[in-house]
Amino acid sequence: MKIHEYQAKAILAPYGVPVPRGEVVYTAAEAEAAARKLGGSVVVKAQIHAGGRGKGGGVKIARSAPEATEIAEKMLGMRLVTHQTGPEGRIVQRLLIEETLPIERELYLGIVLDRSQGKPVCMASSAGGVEIEEVAARTPELILKETIHPGFGLMPYQARKLAFGMGIPESAASGAAAAILALAKAYQATDASLAEINPFVLTTDGKAYALDAKINFDDNALYRHKDLLELRDLNEEDPLEVEASRFGLSYIKLDGTVGCMVNGAGLAMATMDIIKYAGGSPANFLDVGGGANADQIRNALRILLSDRNVRAVLINIFGGILRCDTLATGVVAAARELNIRVPMVIRMEGTNVELGRRILVESGLDFTVADGMRDAAEKVVKLAGAAQ
Repeated sequence: MKIHEYQAKAILAPYGVPVPRGEVVYTAAEAEAAARKLGGSVVVKAQIHAGGRGKGGGVKIARSAPEATEIAEKMLGMRLVTHQTGPEGRIVQRLLIEETLPIERELYLGIVLDRSQGKPVCMASSAGGVEIEEVAARTPELILKETIHPGFGLMPYQARKLAFGMGIPESAASGAAAAILALAKAYQATDASLAEINPFVLTTDGKAYALDAKINFDDNALYRHKDLLELRDLNEEDPLEVEASRFGLSYIKLDGTVGCMVNGAGLAMATMDIIKYAGGSPANFLDVGGGANADQIRNALRILLSDRNVRAVLINIFGGILRCDTLATGVVAAARELNIRVPMVIRMEGTNVELGRRILVESGLDFTVADGMRDAAEKVVKLAGAAQ
């Protein structure tokens, strides 16, 4: 789950991460009032779930409260397009009005799970204000890493090592190290999957601040954090993904033409790969889970087919807990109820597979039953191409 910058800063501050003074606003009048309260000179920042806001025109400096009002009037309601939003962009519905700071240096801090080690890793770089992927590609030697032991957390000596490694002067190193430790505590306490401060800045008076903040949470741990669930902004999520979550379905919209319905995340990834190998492009990732019932199958197909880009559907099921006959019965019922008009290719293996295939054949509906994943992928890609 993603949250806005202002929400991330509100979470980090109680742990001791220094953040600038600021207020979230929803109208131009509120922006003017916040600017006056903060001293007139402020930064107006669009709040959307995407990076690159500055390059897209979503971050502006106002030298006075009236100028903040003028900027807010233009920014609220605008469609902000960045390299992370895609061409469709995001509608700006709220702004963060924040005090300006006398910035001397821009640095980078981030914590993410290193799956190869099975442990979180704290990354720091003297090249702040730039996408970390860009730094890794051009100057990887500027990225410093410290592995966080799950039982001990980030140790003070590691934080100091990162601070000095970024070239922070001794007079400011203690404050910077304290901020790094605070970020690590917040990451662990909230079950975050990503905690990033870019830029992490040093001011001319030697103080450290989180000028920006991004936190993503592990969905599997949100049952432990009911308060964090309240921070979810459905307006920032794809409507189909929101709809799928209501039925316990794992759905991610993509930009291809072949709709996929699979049980199991690993099989779903393999299905998307083989569609690409066959020359097609998947329209989505959709995992109905091992214990899906007929109702979930119907809702999964309805959501999948709500994507107008879908030209053909591949259903790839390995029957275990979800028996093949249960799947076939659900697919037949859904096809009749939803009046499905796009070609459907079905590949099934596992429990009651012969019964499942017989149900499909005897339904009288125009299903294409495939033998194996390669055959299924080739057939669905051909049908999707013919339907365009």
